[in-house]
Amino acid sequence: MNPASPLSIKRQCELLDLPRSSFYYRPKPEKKDDLELMKKLDEMHLQRPFYGSRRLTDWLQLLDYAIGRKKVQRLMREMGLCALYPKRNLSKRNQAHKVYPYLLKGLTINRPNQVWASDVTFVPMAKGFLYLVAIIDWYSRKVLSWELSNTMDARFCVEALENALRDYGKPEIFNTDQGSQFTSEAFTSVLKNHEIRISMDGKGRWVDNVFVERLWRSLKYEEVYLKGYDNVAVAQRSISKYFDLFNQERRHQSLNRQTPDQVYYELADPRMAA
Repeated sequence: MNPASPLSIKRQCELLDLPRSSFYYRPKPEKKDDLELMKKLDEMHLQRPFYGSRRLTDWLQLLDYAIGRKKVQRLMREMGLCALYPKRNLSKRNQAHKVYPYLLKGLTINRPNQVWASDVTFVPMAKGFLYLVAIIDWYSRKVLSWELSNTMDARFCVEALENALRDYGKPEIFNTDQGSQFTSEAFTSVLKNHEIRISMDGKGRWVDNVFVERLWRSLKYEEVYLKGYDNVAVAQRSISKYFDLFNQERRHQSLNRQTPDQVYYELADPRMAA
């Protein structure tokens, strides 16, 4: 939508099949108390990803928060959180977005750019919150690309993907969960255009994308929760520094005490190390 366009707002909305009320709507910022609750929910979700709205409500009430389950459900929807556990009818597919099978079961991952993975997480700030997407190389754990956004649409995920492809070539397989950002045509079309095989976790199967989940835990306890970002620019700079440290300095026991950069560039295309 472009207010400076020669077309009227009414006509632009008609062409996009968008109600004018949606164009003029400006979301209200979350209340300070709700932001505190959202941070608490995010912390508990990292510790107990299998907790649903009932258990989270009970837990908050034990902490003397006067809150009901409906409000917890609303905040979870706002944050993109859901309990992770095996669900029924896993073969049932969303008719609007195609869901792809999980391709990593039993696969030996032994080189960089064989498998990339991605996920989206919630980032609390001093006032408000953001969403963060990151793309990692499964073999080396290297964070290849990341983006922040104040909305949960597909655009910032597509931008992160395009940046990773530009800077590091392409993987053989790209793995995500079944979130709407990753099942969208905007995202999957980029993968298909580059002839990358698409893999998606089983519904509720956080363990299928475990390395990204571990990255979120490290990021939040070592960076995000220690700092109340005042604005997006501060969050951008601080998270960028953390990912540089994660890639270049942090040694991983599972990587033989090497850093992600060391492991990635040791076997990746030598041109990438330049």
